[in-house]
Amino acid sequence: MTNPGAGPRPEEKRTGGLRLLLTNAPFRALFTSRTVSYTGEAVSLVALMLFVADSTGQAIAVSLLLLVGDFVPALLGPITGAVSDRFDLKRVMIACEAVQGAALLLIALSMPPLPLLLVLVAARAAAGQVFMPASRAAVPALVRGRDLEAANSSIGFGTNGAEAVGPLLAAALFPFLGIQGVLFGAAAAYGFSALLLLRVRPLPPVREEHGSTSLLTDAREGLGYIWSVSPVRVIALGFCVVVAFNGIDDVALVLLAKDTFGAGDSAVGLLLGAVGIGLVAGYALLARHGTRGSMLALLLLGFAVSSLGNLLTGLAWAVAAAFTLQAVRGIGIAAMDVATNTLLQRMVPAGMLGRVFGNLYGAVGVAAGLSYVAGGLLLDATSAPVALVAAGAGGLLATVAVALTLPRALRRGGVSTDGDRPDEGDGPGGGEDRGAPEPRPRGTGEEPPFRPGDGE
Repeated sequence: MTNPGAGPRPEEKRTGGLRLLLTNAPFRALFTSRTVSYTGEAVSLVALMLFVADSTGQAIAVSLLLLVGDFVPALLGPITGAVSDRFDLKRVMIACEAVQGAALLLIALSMPPLPLLLVLVAARAAAGQVFMPASRAAVPALVRGRDLEAANSSIGFGTNGAEAVGPLLAAALFPFLGIQGVLFGAAAAYGFSALLLLRVRPLPPVREEHGSTSLLTDAREGLGYIWSVSPVRVIALGFCVVVAFNGIDDVALVLLAKDTFGAGDSAVGLLLGAVGIGLVAGYALLARHGTRGSMLALLLLGFAVSSLGNLLTGLAWAVAAAFTLQAVRGIGIAAMDVATNTLLQRMVPAGMLGRVFGNLYGAVGVAAGLSYVAGGLLLDATSAPVALVAAGAGGLLATVAVALTLPRALRRGGVSTDGDRPDEGDGPGGGEDRGAPEPRPRGTGEEPPFRPGDGE
């Protein structure tokens, strides 16, 4: 354990993302599994959209597909997180991949009519919503606390790279396999991902002293925890508000390219792809070099850059300028994602981590959905430049609010700006101890940094 009065020691040097992947086999298995899984998801989404468009010829049918696949599962956030905290994370992740693969296999075998297709897509999406908090909660059980930043950056690089490559891979496979064949391949990707997870050691749940409770009770406790612990509450609210303001960009960029710049479809694709390029670059930079500042500084920088990028895009004079600003904005999104995950993994007790992630990213999905609706109304009433400036300004105001409240909340909790207690060394992210059979499988055997009521 680290002596708070001692200076840094050589063995406390942080491990880079590449070295972490080379030396940590369980984490490498999780990284590869998530990358393969996200590739399958990206490929299957393209195939399903084409199938629905071809079989129905209705744009509303494609919209329903996206709604069922993205927005509706986000409403299950409290339950999906509770599942992660209630069962062995390794088994949860394997089961989720198996369900997703089976759902896609049934779709590929039957190519069903729209109502049945939506049911199967909803089942796949619900399993994916359970997988997300489970996979994030597993990271601090596999790596040391000081390596969480590199681990989260590496996973972000792999998953976002997969999402970028997925549509291109689908386009390359369609001429040879067709839509049905591509769906079979995506189902196989989920199966392969499940096999990779067999290399992860068991990650049983933390045993609660008060005994067993129902799943709904666990879900309510997760919601109560986020609201009662001020640093977690500020991070969650700040993230959701920034997304609620800036989620408009996907729609606004289309209108910016066509109506404002008078450009064609290629320009639209270029602008929409800019954020993805920035995301991959941002994760790669953080995985390779890390940050010299604190996680708090990285979080605020991410909020600010992602918001300022939209504001300045609204003032851009050409497609090239807008592309550059959106690429920089993608780097900011990577920063806020890595900082959020790392802070929460260090602050939140292992037995609550799945519920915190499930609720947070479920709420983020809802915020994005609301942003699409409100942003569409704003775009109809004004223009793309005005909407982007307003979105960026709102995100900057949210950033200022977080900057004023989060440092004080951390100080009151006796926690550093990296999310650690000064006297706990690696803290709850110590991968050497997490996952041991007894007595706290996903913890370090020390008191968790935060409990409801702390830091108030």
